[in-house]
Amino acid sequence: MAECKPMMPNLEGEENVIAATQHIVRVLGTSKNLTEEMRKILEDLDNQLSTMVLTAENKEREVSDFEKEFSEIQGKIRKWESDESMIWDSGVDAAAEYLEAIHEAQNLSERLGGLSVKEDGEDNKLLQQVHSVLQTAMARLEEELTHILAQNKQSFEPEHMSFRSHEEEINYEDSFVSVEDDPNEESLRRDSSSRNPEDYIIDLVDPVVISHLNRIVNTMFTSGFDQECCQAYINTRRDALDECLYLLEVEKLSIEEVLRTEWSNLIVRIKKWNRAMKIFLRVYLASEKQLCDQIFGEFESAKQTCFVEISKSPMLQLLTFGEAIAIGPRQPEKLFLILDMYEILSDLLPDVDALFVEEAGSTVRFECREVLKRLGDSVRGTVSEFENAVGSNVSTNPFAGGGIHHLTKYVMNYIKALTGYSGTLNLLFLEATDEDDTISLMPNTLPALDEKEYEGESSNFSASPMAYHLRSVTSVLEANLDVKSKLYRDVALQQFFLMNNIYYMVQKVKGPELRPLFGNDWIKQHNGKFQQYAMNYERATWNSVLSLLKEEGMCTPGSHSVSKKVLKERFKSFNLAFEEAYRSQTAWLIPDIQLREDLRISVSLKVIQAYRTFMGRHEGTLDSRSTEKYIKYNAEDLENFILDLFEGSPRSLLNSRRR
Repeated sequence: MAECKPMMPNLEGEENVIAATQHIVRVLGTSKNLTEEMRKILEDLDNQLSTMVLTAENKEREVSDFEKEFSEIQGKIRKWESDESMIWDSGVDAAAEYLEAIHEAQNLSERLGGLSVKEDGEDNKLLQQVHSVLQTAMARLEEELTHILAQNKQSFEPEHMSFRSHEEEINYEDSFVSVEDDPNEESLRRDSSSRNPEDYIIDLVDPVVISHLNRIVNTMFTSGFDQECCQAYINTRRDALDECLYLLEVEKLSIEEVLRTEWSNLIVRIKKWNRAMKIFLRVYLASEKQLCDQIFGEFESAKQTCFVEISKSPMLQLLTFGEAIAIGPRQPEKLFLILDMYEILSDLLPDVDALFVEEAGSTVRFECREVLKRLGDSVRGTVSEFENAVGSNVSTNPFAGGGIHHLTKYVMNYIKALTGYSGTLNLLFLEATDEDDTISLMPNTLPALDEKEYEGESSNFSASPMAYHLRSVTSVLEANLDVKSKLYRDVALQQFFLMNNIYYMVQKVKGPELRPLFGNDWIKQHNGKFQQYAMNYERATWNSVLSLLKEEGMCTPGSHSVSKKVLKERFKSFNLAFEEAYRSQTAWLIPDIQLREDLRISVSLKVIQAYRTFMGRHEGTLDSRSTEKYIKYNAEDLENFILDLFEGSPRSLLNSRRR
């Protein structure tokens, strides 16, 4: 509590006055006659002395009146020292009387200060007593301010806030092999709400008591106790903000503690941080700023200083967590949550600038931008790390059934999810002014493209930095898939595997998210690729089977008649070859229903047509016993068997007979 100092009396020249008086007395003692001039001087001196005597007498009477006035003021103020109840709890009249007593004490102090006060005089003692009473009153007002703020604090319920966020993002795991298709195609959607900032403001303190608080603040400021008033307010409201962070489930963690935390545990904390940042800034701090404005009114500097002092520490606590995430290890599975953090903080910058103004708020404004920059650096680095991870993913065993590899699903779902952040990623890629960073972000496998070249409907391709990068990632994926296909010993299964995976990529790119980034030319090119792989599969598997149904080598030398022995061997070999193909390829898998049906139809057309033609030519050549023994299946049987292919469930025809 600041100490009020009494005004000290002005003693300048007092010794000179005494010396001059003593000199006059000595001169009069030696002079027998007074000159006219001396007589006039002595008359003037007599008049001055008479006036001074009257002034002293008036002053004594005035001090006496002041003492009576002070006694009344002191009684009104001191009576609450022995009363444990709070003044404002006792009613409006009691509060008004107390404030009026303070105003009277202020007025009395000013009047006493205007007197020529002697250090050891009664008036100086009275002035000191007035200051003492004022200090007591100011201490009591501090208590009243704190009490009213605490008792009238409104409950804050963050669970009722309606902010939407990206907490529905695809939950990519730590490994490529654990990722499946996202069941919800619309899982990444932005908060499309466009509410005005004032829509979020709530009453943190009961509006009924705002006027009481305002009067207390005005009284303390006019009494010169502005610092004490601000500190009491800051201490009380700072506790309220700490409680707010607790309700928002924000833990106070150092950078080192965050870096030591497992990623699976950080996921939950990041989601809470994302939500907390929006609510804390747009609701709580905006409301806190309004409260400061209401209570401190015309004291512009004080209300800004109080707001910053109250909110700076919790804001820096939140930003410390963001910085820790930004400087942590760069791993692909972290990218989406870091992007969410970047976008949320970027969206909140205007709110930060509006709340933390002038020099007082410069630290928070600066730290927000620094954390945002580090998050952007982390995003760029993680995107590059993702492409490296796609290229370096190694398999030691062939993927079972030749189906869609987990890496393919991961990458295509990953880049599809990234399209929800196109604006942010393009901005961050363009901000990468360092030449090395720019090269690492732009694919080196694609030629430079003129954006105008791709404005036509035939291509509809975006030449944005993000489009370049995603096309580069799929090129790396294709190269890796080609390596993985070599793990199969069966050439047909190699082609089957590539067909499945390229077809999956094409279907993903055809969607509305990726098509604008890849263009129709890419789709056309890769449609041709998977069709070529399908043809290669058919040739590798069925050409050898269908060769057994050809006429070459079936006639007896020197004759045009078919050798029954050769015919029997052909049917026998065909049965074995078809049964082997059936056994292996029922275990192969085509997950896509349409592709599975299309390939079955293509195989069926080739096999059934060739078989029917061969049967029509030679079925009558064998006797009934041989026919029963060597012709195990008719065309309808084969057609039904082909319908069993590519289900991923192995079957056998070794003991089957004609149906």
